[in-house]
Amino acid sequence: MSGIGKKKLILPIVLLLGFILAGVGGYYYINHLLSKSIKLENIEIDDKAALKLNVFEQISKKNGITEWKLKASSATLLKDRNKALLKDVDIFFYTDQNTQVHLTAATGEFDTQTHDMTFSQQVVVQYQQYTLTSETLHYAKKMHIIRSDSEVTVDDKDSIIKADTMEIALNQDLIILKGHVEGQFSEKNQKSNLL
Repeated sequence: MSGIGKKKLILPIVLLLGFILAGVGGYYYINHLLSKSIKLENIEIDDKAALKLNVFEQISKKNGITEWKLKASSATLLKDRNKALLKDVDIFFYTDQNTQVHLTAATGEFDTQTHDMTFSQQVVVQYQQYTLTSETLHYAKKMHIIRSDSEVTVDDKDSIIKADTMEIALNQDLIILKGHVEGQFSEKNQKSNLL
């Protein structure tokens, strides 16, 4: 065999030996990494939660008609209670006349059996031209009403009304304000009503 033929034969053999040595070295290095015990730090365990969901969506229908559509950025289903704790709640309720009532809240509690709900922190309701705000609101599925047992403010850009309690009867497309009710109305709004 000539000198050029030997060089052509030696180069592939050297490359093959290099690949074999690299493979064996890689195998032992990875095996060494995997055999070390892994130390986990800062793990939070919620012993009350049965399941945590990053996104929660639910639709409620009665006789084929949509009553509400709920979305939340997360939900924690509790073990010992039929409750789901919601964050960043965004829900559309529908009246019998198919009017949308849009509610947002920072937190909520959803009863997984009755589908009743409680909303708190930054609760805002958009209903027709009205914006309602309250500390907490409750939804009763059986009666299909939204109610507040704490002070509520109703704003329609031209007037502001405050009441001790409030109820939105979704089946009747009606807002009922109760307790001490007071309002501020703009002159512009009063003049337009007189004409």
